[in-house]
Amino acid sequence: MCGIIGYVGTRDVVPVLIAGLKKLEYRGYDSAGIAVVNGNGVDVVRAEGKLGNLEAKLKEKPLKGTFGMGHTRWATHGKPNENNAHPHRDCTGKVVVIHNGIIENFLPLKQRLQKAGHEFKTETDTEVVAHLIEENLKSGKLKFVDAVKKTLKELEGHYALVMIDGTEPGTIVAAKQGPPLVIGLGENENIIASDVAPLLSYTRNIIYLEDGEYAVADQKSVHVFNQKDQPVDRPPTRVLWDAVMAEKEGYRHYMLKEIHEQPRAVRDTFNGRMFEESGAIYFNDLQFTPEEWSNIERVHVVACGTSWHAGLVGKFLLEEAARIPIEVEYGSEYRYRNPIVDENTLVIGVTQSGETADTIAGMQEAKTKGAKLITI
Repeated sequence: MCGIIGYVGTRDVVPVLIAGLKKLEYRGYDSAGIAVVNGNGVDVVRAEGKLGNLEAKLKEKPLKGTFGMGHTRWATHGKPNENNAHPHRDCTGKVVVIHNGIIENFLPLKQRLQKAGHEFKTETDTEVVAHLIEENLKSGKLKFVDAVKKTLKELEGHYALVMIDGTEPGTIVAAKQGPPLVIGLGENENIIASDVAPLLSYTRNIIYLEDGEYAVADQKSVHVFNQKDQPVDRPPTRVLWDAVMAEKEGYRHYMLKEIHEQPRAVRDTFNGRMFEESGAIYFNDLQFTPEEWSNIERVHVVACGTSWHAGLVGKFLLEEAARIPIEVEYGSEYRYRNPIVDENTLVIGVTQSGETADTIAGMQEAKTKGAKLITI
């Protein structure tokens, strides 16, 4: 899950964006970036890794403005590096886009745009959106919002998009088809985000976008439209949650929240890796050769607590699909029972925190015996 935040108002935008992204860190990410509109256009700063890396870059290159957007990326298309980090721009550098989800028809769109002379600088599907808006602006007959509307009608997939144009400062457009997107209505300011948590420091009046809708926001107003470009009259919801409750998205506790998130989590995992039409499956982030995959004779899932229970579910699914034996092991016992492990064994460590000592110790034991390792 990527994290999205956009702001238009009177405050210094950089602290707003960074604070918002920190409240979205729980969604997971491998890179981050922000875009700030200034008097001469749009400045973009991006960094691989944690938000601290982005903050360090911003100290070297301070940005000033009251209008911008930020993003934390969880890679689907393209490697997790600075070049593929969001925000992404068009050829002019004026149209800027951030995105959560997947543009399923990005390849034919990209090929069409390349034939029209557009130069792509990243491996992402998101960059297609920026160039498509640029292409729709070329005639000079459409303003930014109209070009976005035309662009949205050409996209297929699941996406939450936030888009700005440096030549029309003060206007921010958001669109939802799948992943969540919410808008906070403030006084002389409006904020867009992936969930409520980043908004509560500024407002408790929230509009939840629904699938197929897009919103046009400036400092004073927010207008929501449906797929037919008809205005949507939806009164804001008054959110009474505190910051901790907001991170739980209204659920009583994190476990209940995570239970309800499972369908979306599975879909997000498949995005960019599984293609229904061709039947192709790509795991480019796992550095195993086809020969190494085919040589795997057994799988050990090593975990503790609720991760162990998740492993039990995974066992049924993986055995049915792969037709090889799978064992689910408790991390605290695995390294002590001298399991049968060799170079043809795949060990999958499952840990919510990434720091479960028993699970890590078990995987280290398997590594010394030559096993291949994957961590979830």
